[in-house]
Amino acid sequence: RVRCCSRRSLGEVMALCAPFVRALAQGQPGGPAAAGDALWNFETAVRENVTINGQPWEETSDDSELQSGSNIKILEDQFDELIVETTTKRKQWPKKILMHAIQTMKAEQEMLKLYQPFVTPEEIRSQPSQDAYIADLKQVTEMASEQISGAMKSLPALIERAEGFSQALTWQPTLELCKLRQEVFAGCKAKEENDVQNFVSPGEVTPTDADTSKNPYVLLKRKKAADSPERRRYPLRRRKITLSA
Repeated sequence: RVRCCSRRSLGEVMALCAPFVRALAQGQPGGPAAAGDALWNFETAVRENVTINGQPWEETSDDSELQSGSNIKILEDQFDELIVETTTKRKQWPKKILMHAIQTMKAEQEMLKLYQPFVTPEEIRSQPSQDAYIADLKQVTEMASEQISGAMKSLPALIERAEGFSQALTWQPTLELCKLRQEVFAGCKAKEENDVQNFVSPGEVTPTDADTSKNPYVLLKRKKAADSPERRRYPLRRRKITLSA
């Protein structure tokens, strides 16, 4: 059920909803009687599904609402009295608390005056050797700061060198590949030259009288041996010579 606080307010709400209920009942057969029945059913359903301050609709009356209103008035008066009392305490109590706080602080000071340490504290004096140590430490610190500043100044140049070195390392595989290709092609070229030299041997040419007069330096073709590799590759055909009578 829906919990409500005032029966009178709930009646006003139902009165506001009554015109809407009548308008809905106009389209139904029966006319005004049907509208009255619809309104009665609506009010009955609302009363059965609500409670007034935890009690059913039938067990409450308008007198209880007046009683609840008087109770609210009493509560408001008590609340006003509490506000006045709290305001008065806020004005009076800080002064009383301050007096007690001052007395407590004075008592603590008197107790501190009565306190006497068991051991008298000695003055701490720095030894002469510590002064020399501090001077050496200061000198070393200055030298370290100078070295750090120099290192920071040379840092950009070192970064540039490192970048160049890293770039050279990236080109290293390409250079090795180029060298490998160069060696491979050089070996192939040397092999071809050796094959050409083995295949073509120097020949001997028998000079003629006319040629010797023009060029005294003439090569002579030399007859190739039968077991030479050229003869094995290209053997000569044997010719039959027929002698006529």
